[in-house]
Amino acid sequence: MTSPRIAVVGAGLGGLTLARVLQVHGLPVTVFEREPSPDSRSQGGTLDMHAGSGQTALAKAGLLDEFRALARPEGQEKRILDEDGTLLHHEQPADGDESMPEIDRGQLRGLLIGSLADGAIRWGHGVEGAAGRSVLFRDGSSEEFDLVVGADGAWSRVRPGLSEVTPAYTGVSFVETGFEEARHPEPARMVGNGTMSAYGPNRAVLAQRNSNGRIRVYAAYRGPQDQPVSEVLSMFDGWAESVRALLLEADEPFESRPLFTLPVGHSWPHTPGRTLLGDAAHLMPPLGVGANLAMLDGADLADALAAEPDVDAAVRAYESVMFPRAARLARFAADGLDALFSPEGVKGALRLFSELTG
Repeated sequence: MTSPRIAVVGAGLGGLTLARVLQVHGLPVTVFEREPSPDSRSQGGTLDMHAGSGQTALAKAGLLDEFRALARPEGQEKRILDEDGTLLHHEQPADGDESMPEIDRGQLRGLLIGSLADGAIRWGHGVEGAAGRSVLFRDGSSEEFDLVVGADGAWSRVRPGLSEVTPAYTGVSFVETGFEEARHPEPARMVGNGTMSAYGPNRAVLAQRNSNGRIRVYAAYRGPQDQPVSEVLSMFDGWAESVRALLLEADEPFESRPLFTLPVGHSWPHTPGRTLLGDAAHLMPPLGVGANLAMLDGADLADALAAEPDVDAAVRAYESVMFPRAARLARFAADGLDALFSPEGVKGALRLFSELTG
C-alpha cells in the first residue's frame, strides 16, 4: 500500500506536532509555511505545557526528554495582586512538580522544527486556500494531496472551505511589551520565577518570566480594540507605582493584541480530504489551553492516520474526539476570560483560581 499524501498548512505548534508524530509512524508529510524562515519573526512569550495534553503530545513525538531539558518547572510559580500592589495569592510549585512547566514558545517551536526530516517544511509557501484535496498557493499554482490539514491559526485560509464562521472580537485586548531583568531588577523581582497578575475592574497588568533574563508584560483591558497606547496606560493611573513600573520601565515597543475567538462548540460537516486543528479549528482565549490543545490535536490526528489506512475514516475518528474536547475547553476559556476581566476586578480572578485549585 502507498502512504497517503498529507499536507499541513502552517508551521505552528499544532502543525509541527502533527508532522513529527506522522514521521515517528513512518508516514511522509509536507508542511507549507508562508514565513520565509524559522526566525523571520518573534514567537512571543512563554507557555505552560500540561501533563495531560501538551506533554502527552511531546511524548508521542518522542521529544519529552528534550523538552524537559529546556523547560522551567520553577516557572509554575503564580502571584496575584490587587491594583494597590498587595499580594493576595501565591503558588509555589512543589519540588519535583513538572505538571505544567514553562517553556518559551520559540524554544518549543525550534525543538519541533529540528526534529523533522530535511525538506519536510517548505518555507515561503503562502497558501491562498484549499479546494477539494488541493492546496492553492498564492502564486496561482496548486498541488493535490489525499488530506489537507489547516493548522494555520486564527485567520486560517483553509477554514473557509469547511466553515463560514470567522473569529469575533472578545471585547478584551492585550498591549504587549517587555524588558530585560538586568536593566530593571526591581520590577523583575516582583514577577518572581513565573507569572504575576494584578487585577482591577475590567483591566489587568500581566507579567511572565521568559528565558534569557527577559520579562514579557501585558496591559490588558475590556473595551474597544486598538486604543492608543497612551489611553491604555492611563487606565492604570492611581495603581501602585510598583505595578505601573512594569509598563513604564519597559524597553520594547508596545504592540496591540486584541483577542479573537471562534464560537464555543465550533464544528463543521465532515468533508473528505480536509480538516482543521488548533486555532484554525477552535480559537479560544489564552488561558493556558490553546497551545496544549493544538499539539494534542496534531498528535491524535497523526495516531488516527497511522492506525487507519482509510484516510477519511481516520479523520472522522479524529474529529469525533476533537470536537467535544474543544467545546469543553473553549467554554472553560470563555468563562475564565469573563471572570478575569469583570467589574469585580481581583475578586473574580481569585474566585477563578480558587475553583481551579479546588
